[in-house]
Amino acid sequence: MTTVAGWLALVCLAVVAPASALLVWTDSRSPDTVQGKVETVWRTVGQTLRLGGEVGPPLRIVLSVLLALVSLLYVSTLVGLVTTAMTDRLTELQRGQSTVVERGHSLVLGWSEQTPTLVAELLAAHAHRRNSAVVVLADRDKLDMERELRAVLTAVGGGRRVRLLCRRGRPADPAALARVSPAAAGAVVVLPPDTPEADTQVVKTLLALRAVVGDARPVRVVAAVRQTQHVATARLAAGPGAVVLDVDGLAARTLVQCVIEPGLSRVLEDLLDFAGAELHVHRVPGLGGRTFEDLRADCVDACVVGLVRPDGSPLLNPPPQTVLGPGDAVVVLAEDETPPTWTTPPATPFPPPSAAADAVAATDATAAPAAKTATPATPAKTAKTAKATTAADTRPAPRRVLVLGWNRRGPEIVDGLARNGWEAVREKTLPAPDPAHHVLVLGGPDGHPDPDEHTLVTLLRLRAAERESGRRSPTVAELTDAQHRPLAPAGPHTDLVVGGRLVGLLMAQISQTMELAAAFDELFSPAGNAVRLRPATDYVPAGTEAPFATLVEAAGRQGATALGYRPGDSRIPLLNPPKTGTRRWSYEDTLIVVTTSGTLRPQDGPARPAGTTVFP
Repeated sequence: MTTVAGWLALVCLAVVAPASALLVWTDSRSPDTVQGKVETVWRTVGQTLRLGGEVGPPLRIVLSVLLALVSLLYVSTLVGLVTTAMTDRLTELQRGQSTVVERGHSLVLGWSEQTPTLVAELLAAHAHRRNSAVVVLADRDKLDMERELRAVLTAVGGGRRVRLLCRRGRPADPAALARVSPAAAGAVVVLPPDTPEADTQVVKTLLALRAVVGDARPVRVVAAVRQTQHVATARLAAGPGAVVLDVDGLAARTLVQCVIEPGLSRVLEDLLDFAGAELHVHRVPGLGGRTFEDLRADCVDACVVGLVRPDGSPLLNPPPQTVLGPGDAVVVLAEDETPPTWTTPPATPFPPPSAAADAVAATDATAAPAAKTATPATPAKTAKTAKATTAADTRPAPRRVLVLGWNRRGPEIVDGLARNGWEAVREKTLPAPDPAHHVLVLGGPDGHPDPDEHTLVTLLRLRAAERESGRRSPTVAELTDAQHRPLAPAGPHTDLVVGGRLVGLLMAQISQTMELAAAFDELFSPAGNAVRLRPATDYVPAGTEAPFATLVEAAGRQGATALGYRPGDSRIPLLNPPKTGTRRWSYEDTLIVVTTSGTLRPQDGPARPAGTTVFP
């Protein structure tokens, strides 16, 4: 450094001194004597190099040069300090290590395949709020995170009103957590990373979160673990009031439901995202004492789905005569958070029941007196026969699902299918297309760097076999990354279930309304109320001209709650459609309802005898 400074001084003198002498000797106003000219040259050099330029005794010249050097050193040091501070600050901002001073923001901890979906939904949820922000903390480069999420921010159009802030740091590090202000956040979402020890990292992050925030000021926490066995540990680490989701369990139950109800995956995605209609919880004054049937019929611009009791327990699709009590909330399917409107419209004429319904009613009416006049030995036999008939009606003959691929969710999927009367058969080779058999393609195997690779290759081979044979099998395929959906060679008979996307959507919904956690848990549970697809002609005769409100009433009479419908000429569901305006209902139209799934109750025991193998 000293050598460089010395050479720099010599170079400057070599340039400045001759130039100054030339200026002085060519100036007509310069002194006539040589000494005067030299002094003038010295002043010019001193002023140019900020060396003072004093003349006189040597001591005076030396002192002036020393003071000039001190002044130059001070200015240079000050400029260096300011430049260094600004550079460090810019570097800190670039690396994402600055402190977040937001309040009421949504905080995402960790990075996984669910992150883009989750951030997009949170941005959409915050779009109607002012001065809101979504903050992401992950152990990744800030610029890389912003680059991946920039497309998400552009797609949702929330860049003008919602700020997206990315910070780099380990979510399990209390110091890194403190920089993103978790105590001031409106909701905290903890994602499992894409590593083998993902669930362990989630538990550490939850413990670090409690250490930073403390138990005195709890925040809304929604976390997810990949394996069911770690759910209990994560809930202990999260503390009371937190919601911990089981990713494997949700994926398995969703796949089972999509096999049972072809086309359900699109309905679930529309129900869980913030585009269009989604579930909301409202406590509306003046509704106390009204029955659920009245609430469902009198809600003009939303679909009433159920109730939430004061203790937080949900009642989805309750009996029609259930009364709204003090402190109860109403669960509705609506376009936004605006409370819906309740009124009392004139009664809509209900269409006459179909001939089949009349025949069933007549049969029941005839069977009742016959049972009363039977001999003492006949009732037992009749009851036994009726019981067998009921079981046969409610438990259809098992249908077959051919499973291609295998992962750790396989046993739970097979058990769920068996509980619904389906037989799962694992195929190691590609089967011939058969419309009588469903096909379930699982991702994997476990530990593979790209679990979707097997799914994409298998779907490609299935499509080739279908083109050769001209026959198609209803197919449900599992994907983990939403970016692979456009690559999947899927036809109109194929349902692509993107588990990571569904989990991200579900976490976003719960983080904004914690009261929906129990409701979604019931909708995704193996028993109880679930989203089902039913032919519209199950509720009104084919060819009927009627508004959607009429089907809402008809579904309520059969113990179901209507959410919307899917036209026969489209695969796009319409959730919470306008209840006014008539349309002609046909056999191809599908009604989307919440009703009991018809699975076995837990006390009924397992669907397969204990000790049997998963596959024949």
